[in-house]
Amino acid sequence: MKPPATSSSSTSRNPRIISPYQIFILSAFILFAIFLYCQNYIDINNNQDPRPPSFAAENSYKKTVPFSIGETENGCDVFSGRWVWDPANRPMYGEPECPYIQPQLTCQKHGRPDRDYQFWRWEPHGCSIPSFNSSLMLETLRNKRMMFVGDSLNRGQYVSMVCLLHSLIPDHAKSMQTFGSLTVFTAKEYNATVEFYWAPFLLESNSDDAVVHRISDRVVRKGSIKKHGKHWEGVDIIVFNTYLWWMTGADFKILHGGSFDDKVKEIVQVSTEDAYRMAMKSMMKWVKKKMDPERTRVFFTAMSPSHFKSIEWGGKPNENCYNETRPIEDPDYWGSDCDKSIMKVIRDVVKFPVTFLNITQLSLYRKDAHTSIYKKQWTPLTSQQIANPNSYADCTHWCLPGLQDTWNHLLFVKLFYP
Repeated sequence: MKPPATSSSSTSRNPRIISPYQIFILSAFILFAIFLYCQNYIDINNNQDPRPPSFAAENSYKKTVPFSIGETENGCDVFSGRWVWDPANRPMYGEPECPYIQPQLTCQKHGRPDRDYQFWRWEPHGCSIPSFNSSLMLETLRNKRMMFVGDSLNRGQYVSMVCLLHSLIPDHAKSMQTFGSLTVFTAKEYNATVEFYWAPFLLESNSDDAVVHRISDRVVRKGSIKKHGKHWEGVDIIVFNTYLWWMTGADFKILHGGSFDDKVKEIVQVSTEDAYRMAMKSMMKWVKKKMDPERTRVFFTAMSPSHFKSIEWGGKPNENCYNETRPIEDPDYWGSDCDKSIMKVIRDVVKFPVTFLNITQLSLYRKDAHTSIYKKQWTPLTSQQIANPNSYADCTHWCLPGLQDTWNHLLFVKLFYP
């Protein structure tokens, strides 16, 4: 085979002049090749996306997620924002107008002198969110079940949701009934229910009695979510929470064998973080096995903070939320009552298809919104307590109407505009 001629000999024998058109075509080809190379480089390195996998998965699923009718603005974090004084649009209902609020949460009825806590509206930074639409929510629930599962804080969110909806339903067409651990609000003309199921640990525990559950020596059974989970199957929207009851201040007790009532039983003590991680993994496993993401939405409400140490927000030592009437204004405030190790567990374990309602920091600002001393007291107060209201102020639960209506407003936003 004859070897090819060198460039110099070829050029000398057959010189060619490149036209402007050919230069244009060649340049376009080179640019196109560079584009393809860069695109391939981006695709290869997509695994370096710093966002959690659940966030990316949820974004890709937005247009087909059940109940979705729109989207929030691109890049809008609805849980990052500030509280705005808005007496024209808050509260969304009046305390006397909702007969379903438990006496533990009716602060006005029990003598709270101010109503300022009712007039604050949550406003995300840099974006707007749709208003809560009771009609849309009710119509969406037609022929469906919505359920809140957890402790008394989740029950407060449940009651808030009922209060937001019930005024659109005639008295003869609604009812509230309790069956052990299950409380059911029924909107008869819609064939819809909004339910609450008492399960403070989600797992089976010795605190599962919906009435008698004030037990200091708390124990949960490992891998026992099916005990309660059989009552949750078939719901269309489910909202979990569990946090407060895990905070014992010591290692947590896990029952591995036997009954809670047995004198001799197999109990293992583990750290609160490990026990909580076990519960979260059980919840996620149950959700993936029992909930159809094509028809069901699953939410998890983050930790609800307490305000027992006023010195943390610039108050006096030995005082708490009692007599507080304004939110904390420091946007970076983060109290010590929220266990950051538990937050890490939630971040590690709670993934898509569960939608995370990150209400912790926006609630941390609301030292003014607790029931404090303005609630039904289950045991008579002593003279010493009466003389020192800080000693019996409830800085864990929230007045209604109030903060938990915002939790449900954000639940509404994530349900319809994920």
